[in-house]
Amino acid sequence: MNHLSPRQIVNELDKYIIGQDEAKRAVAIALRNRYRRSRLSEADREEITPKNIIMKGPTGVGKTEIARRLAKLVKAPFIKVEATKYTEVGYVGRDVESMIRDLVECSIRLVREEKMKEVAVRAEGTAEKKILAILSDAKKAERGELAKEVFEAKLAEDLHAGKYNDFQIELEVVDAPKPMEIVPGGAEINIGSIFGDMLPKKKKRRKMTVKQAMQQIIAEESDKLIDDEAVHTEALSRAEEQGIIFIDEIDKIAGKANQGGADVSREGVQRDILPIVEGCTVMTKYGPVKTDFILFIAAGAFHISKVEDLIPELQGRFPINVELQSLSKDDFVKILTQPQNAITTQYGKLLGVDNIDLKFTEDAIEEIAGISADMNATSEDIGARRLHTVMEYLLEDISFNAGGDYPTVTVNIDKKYVDEHLEKIIKNRDLKKYVL
Repeated sequence: MNHLSPRQIVNELDKYIIGQDEAKRAVAIALRNRYRRSRLSEADREEITPKNIIMKGPTGVGKTEIARRLAKLVKAPFIKVEATKYTEVGYVGRDVESMIRDLVECSIRLVREEKMKEVAVRAEGTAEKKILAILSDAKKAERGELAKEVFEAKLAEDLHAGKYNDFQIELEVVDAPKPMEIVPGGAEINIGSIFGDMLPKKKKRRKMTVKQAMQQIIAEESDKLIDDEAVHTEALSRAEEQGIIFIDEIDKIAGKANQGGADVSREGVQRDILPIVEGCTVMTKYGPVKTDFILFIAAGAFHISKVEDLIPELQGRFPINVELQSLSKDDFVKILTQPQNAITTQYGKLLGVDNIDLKFTEDAIEEIAGISADMNATSEDIGARRLHTVMEYLLEDISFNAGGDYPTVTVNIDKKYVDEHLEKIIKNRDLKKYVL
């Protein structure tokens, strides 16, 4: 488990998310408390449960991103679910326990990826030997007077240099059965995963490049080296002790039951979610999972309903409430320039593929931020997503005309360019085709 202090966690989140200090502090403390709990005796650990959090704020202000980055920071299993998916179960809704099963699947993937890295060197060594044997047969005619050892050494050298990456070879691979969907939008089942080794493994020969073959063999060899039982045991433990579930649109199921109609359905969903959040045991195909120590972060805009409209039992399971603020012009300026994945950097890299060297002046950044903040204030507030809308419109001409075998061209985006290209939307707010 990660040993970062709350202050260090906030500093890490600051690299990707601008503002929202209250929410960052709350999640950082919740995460650190997990580490503190892990250092206690088993008897004490059983008494301490996570303090779940409700994030209240408009769309696009960073609610999901805070939770996602937090989980990534400590390599914790993380899933995002929408509370509205659990309405009308049996028709279009989902069983609430599916969120725990999804979390376990996420945990399995995380643990397997870690184990794959641990055995990567051995798997790559085996894969290289197999590829060299195939190449040696394919290139026999080119061997000439060279001694076998010299020829194979030359093959290995060329293989490492990537000279055979696109060379086509034939490889025998396991023909894994494809997952079958039970019902539209429902769960998938895999015949191989159900019956395991009871079914004979079919193999077939496929043509592929050396690069693809190397990846295929590495994956197969890694599977042989990994103990699935150990992966499942560790994944279940990690889901129980470190799992984070982000329940979005919690405000959409808030409502007074005595008003009848859809509100009864909403309260029904709340009561279905309650035992999961309170702590229960959910059966998965890998074994039982206790939900007592999973951290739940709920979020919603709460424009119409209030947190107080949730049933009291559910409110009690989310003792920490934080409100995220709408983004200001200054926030937009920082979002455009400061994060490691800043939008301007993203567009610069994208257009760099077509030899466009994109440069933004300070006054251009100020203008883009001002227009975005103004549009959020005068129309629907969609938070930072507004920047994507404005940037798409601003760079539409460049994106359309770029491409082809041209030398690198530097394009400077200044305030004049922004005003000229955004003049139409400044006047009539005609951004409908770009709203995300």
